[in-house]
Amino acid sequence: MENHYQFPFQNPDLPLNERVNDLISRFTTEEKIQLMCQYQAEIPRLGVNKYKHGTEGAHGVAWLGEATVFPQNTGLACTWNPELMHEIGTVIADEARVYYQRDPAINGLTIWAPTVDMERDPRWGRTEEAYGEDPCLTGRLTTELIKGMQGDHPFYYKTVATLKHFYGNNNEIDRGSASVSIDPRNKREYYLKAFEAPFREGRAGSMMTAYNGINGTPCNLNNEVNEIVKGEWGMDGFVVGDAGDVLGTVMDHGYVQSYAEAVAGSVKAGIDSITDDQDISFQALRDALEQGILAESDLDHALRNTFRVRFRLGEFDPDERNPYSHVPESKLCAPEHSALSRRAAQESIVLLKNEGLLPLPKGQGSVAVIGPLANEAYTDWYSGTPAYKITPLQGVMEQLGTSRVHFSTGNNRVRLRSAESGNYISVAPEDGQLRADTVSAEQAEVFECTDWGWDSLTLRALGNGKFITERDHGQGGGIAAVSEEASGWFVKEVFSFAKGEKDALVMKSWEGKAIIEDENKRLVVTEVEQGAAAVSGFYVEVVQDGLKEAVDTAKSADTTIVFVGNSPFINGKETTDRADITLPPSQHALIQAVHAANPNTVVVIVGSYPFAVNWEKEHVPSIIFTSHGGQELGHAVGDVLFGDYNPAGRLNMTWYKSASELPDMMDYDIIKGKRTYQYFEGEALFPFGHGLSYTEFSYSDLTLSAVKISENESVTVSVNVRNAGQLDGDEVVQLYVRANQSRVVRPLKTLSGFRRIHLAAGASAAVTFELNSADLAFWDVTRDRYCVERGTYTLMVGRSSGDIMLETSLEVEGEQIPPRMAAAPVRAVNYDDYEGVFIDECREGGESVACKSEEGWIAFHDVEFGSQAQRFEARVSGAIRGGEIEIALDAADGPAAAQCRVLPTGGPQAWTTISVPVEAVSGRRQLYLRLKGEVRLSWFRIV
Repeated sequence: MENHYQFPFQNPDLPLNERVNDLISRFTTEEKIQLMCQYQAEIPRLGVNKYKHGTEGAHGVAWLGEATVFPQNTGLACTWNPELMHEIGTVIADEARVYYQRDPAINGLTIWAPTVDMERDPRWGRTEEAYGEDPCLTGRLTTELIKGMQGDHPFYYKTVATLKHFYGNNNEIDRGSASVSIDPRNKREYYLKAFEAPFREGRAGSMMTAYNGINGTPCNLNNEVNEIVKGEWGMDGFVVGDAGDVLGTVMDHGYVQSYAEAVAGSVKAGIDSITDDQDISFQALRDALEQGILAESDLDHALRNTFRVRFRLGEFDPDERNPYSHVPESKLCAPEHSALSRRAAQESIVLLKNEGLLPLPKGQGSVAVIGPLANEAYTDWYSGTPAYKITPLQGVMEQLGTSRVHFSTGNNRVRLRSAESGNYISVAPEDGQLRADTVSAEQAEVFECTDWGWDSLTLRALGNGKFITERDHGQGGGIAAVSEEASGWFVKEVFSFAKGEKDALVMKSWEGKAIIEDENKRLVVTEVEQGAAAVSGFYVEVVQDGLKEAVDTAKSADTTIVFVGNSPFINGKETTDRADITLPPSQHALIQAVHAANPNTVVVIVGSYPFAVNWEKEHVPSIIFTSHGGQELGHAVGDVLFGDYNPAGRLNMTWYKSASELPDMMDYDIIKGKRTYQYFEGEALFPFGHGLSYTEFSYSDLTLSAVKISENESVTVSVNVRNAGQLDGDEVVQLYVRANQSRVVRPLKTLSGFRRIHLAAGASAAVTFELNSADLAFWDVTRDRYCVERGTYTLMVGRSSGDIMLETSLEVEGEQIPPRMAAAPVRAVNYDDYEGVFIDECREGGESVACKSEEGWIAFHDVEFGSQAQRFEARVSGAIRGGEIEIALDAADGPAAAQCRVLPTGGPQAWTTISVPVEAVSGRRQLYLRLKGEVRLSWFRIV
């Protein structure tokens, strides 16, 4: 029977592009405008429903209702298990489908996950969201997550993964206005490398750009979205701007003067969906069309990308054709999903140190469970709402029973007394309002005080169990004990105390504003900024010394387990980078005191990022790390502590001894800055890839299928791994490579493969890796392409980047990089070395190099000048003050072969060509260009 459709786009048997083009052609201009933002409009006459792009799903479906919650992404990365990530992606997709089926207009199927940003600095506030410091590990794990999320049907998507945030997004301070300087090698070998596999192999259907700029250009205007992601990598989905970022091109970056310019530039640069205020964005699109800076064909191009995805999600086809159209409601928070969450939490746990204390015996003795994180199972900003949460204390009690477990948070319990009236603070039973009432000390409210360090405290009223918070005016204002947890975009449950007059302390809100007693005895926040008014403050009386109680609890037990770490909403989160990489001083003091009282102490760090735990590594017998592990945290920790699960997690980041070992937060050059395990020359506290087991593994017989390969060949690497211990367990076998000689500075080692395997006690397995010659390539700045150099490479197999068990050599018949030709235009950004410069844009095309302050230099090695080069030509900007370029040979501080004055050009993007004679130079030399003043250099040549 012949099918009849009103419009061709409704016919599922037609080619996809034909259907998409037909639909787009039927929209009016105004309809197209109203389809360009996150919440796409309904077009009833064509049967197009409302659709929302952007369901959160970082580690489980979020913000829609109850869903299965997995460990934070940084914890999932510590599993080093791509197959597990695939299973988790499938669960996220199933549960997102259930919510979509309930309300398709609001609960979309384009999921804003995973976060693929490279974590070159552990101080980044959003470290919890990404997968670590290595592009190979991140690329493999996120690729499999994407495959699970998107499904395996050749046409239909189960859901669509939106990769975040393209790219160079690893700082929160000034993230919406800052531009980061990233040279071509860092860009290609590190920051872009992590995104490449998820697109080439994972075929991710969407991507989100970052808030920051790259080399002077806001990421939503970055031409690499079109040129690399959509062009080179073949992405055929759509790109979305981060929330508020397109309009932020005006408000934050100050890059353009109007919203019309912002939307026009973004759409032309590859943004297909705008996540900003819709009314403003719609008007900006109308204005851009009217001004002629945006064509309707540009909207058509963008809408083809978004609707191509919507078609493949099955929206316009009969349900019976789409295998994902009816996911049973029973899949939401299904028991098997909970089991997978527990397994993920187990596999993510890293045993950092163990001197025989673990696993703990179940059959005898008592345990003291101590610490501010012992009875908590925190969610984070992008977490879903779990149907239940198991805390570590609950997990330990399930292992031992309640009678053998003693518990103390180690927190002080305090009373507050107003220095203004002398009255104690109570909590009003009807609304939780804190008041300075005429009550006795015994009748006053007692608060449990958790010190998160860096002047951040939370206070929980023991009377009603609620955290005190600053209420909005619409909720009655004032300070009240009404919050279930300290969380939210603005964490108003955070307070601090500063020294006031006499013995009183000034209490400050999350914004640093003083808290006072008003005329009605209510505690309220002053409307003046911190320090602008003298206040009387409060007396803080300690009712119970938390440290003393913890010590007494530790003494009463055979073994002590101390749970420390961070709150995902305090001191390190989205919008806030960490001030340091240490534990809060109060937690450090707690560990020391408890260990002194009971040497049989285990420290469990529950955290969103690495910590500098130097004293703990030296003194504490056993240390465990887990991220905030989702709903099954407590079960997983209990399983590991008592030997029901043999830990095999591996660190996804280097754990440094001190923040002093790190360059400036805004230094994105991992090569010159010697960041990550690839370039860090110091001794790590715990190296990348580190993690212990309750059993022992031995390595032998490292062999290669060939000892010599050509540039386009591969080699099979094989190693025998044996479980030499008494317990079954997992081992993560890691393959690293190093170039023994190179034209450029190469990594000390680079992860090129890994396998997580399970071995019974006494069992062996041959583990193989396929190493392609392309895995040995670096970005050759002399020719703007990848290059596999001729030479010898060391192949290393081990337990971590710092624990190499076996190594061998491989000869590669690769390329010999020719010298640069000085007579051809050389892009300034393609330098080999530099000092005191940064990379900026060149709106004529490409990028430019400029001084950070008044002087800097860039070097070009192995330059061929020919028989007699005599003239220096360059494309430069002199900005407002102008400056100078000096040409030197063989040394940065060598004598100048020529000096070139650069006159002011009127602005940083006002370009001119200069030409000056140089002393005759010939042959192959090193070239240094010394930049002074406001000079920007785009390209040069010497002829």
